Amino acid sequence: MASAIDDATLQAYRETHYRVLGDMPMTLRIDQPSAALAALHRALGVECSAFITAANPFSQRCDDAANARRQQALAQDVVQMGWRAIDALGAHPSNGWPAEPSFLVPGLSLADARMLGEKYQQNAVVWSGEDAVPRLVLLR
Repeated sequence: MASAIDDATLQAYRETHYRVLGDMPMTLRIDQPSAALAALHRALGVECSAFITAANPFSQRCDDAANARRQQALAQDVVQMGWRAIDALGAHPSNGWPAEPSFLVPGLSLADARMLGEKYQQNAVVWSGEDAVPRLVLLR
C-alpha cells in the first residue's frame, strides 16, 4: 500500500525505541516480540495495546507547550473512553529528533487506536495484539 509518508520518516519510525514508563517499564521495538508487553497484557487482563502520541502532528515539530496541551487532550480522550494511559516516550536512538511524550494504552482496540491517531493528526500508531508484537500501523 502506498503511503503519503516519506521513506526516511518511515525508517525512523521503525528504528524508534518506544519506551514505556510506570510500574512495568519496557522498551518496545517494531516487529519484535516483547515478553514484557505480553506480561503486562496478562497482568492487566487485556489482549492488545496501543502506543500513541499527540505530539508533533504529521511529524512537524511543535514547541513543548503545544505538545503538552495536545498530550493532555489525548489523555482526557483515553480516560473518557474508559482506558488507562501509561506514560511513555518515543525516542529515536541516534537521529536527534526530540523524544516524544506518548502513552501505552492497554486494551485499546486497533480501530480506536486508528481513530485517536487520526484525530491527533499522526502519521502512524504502534499497535500490539495477542502476540505482543508491536506493529507500525500507517494512517496516511
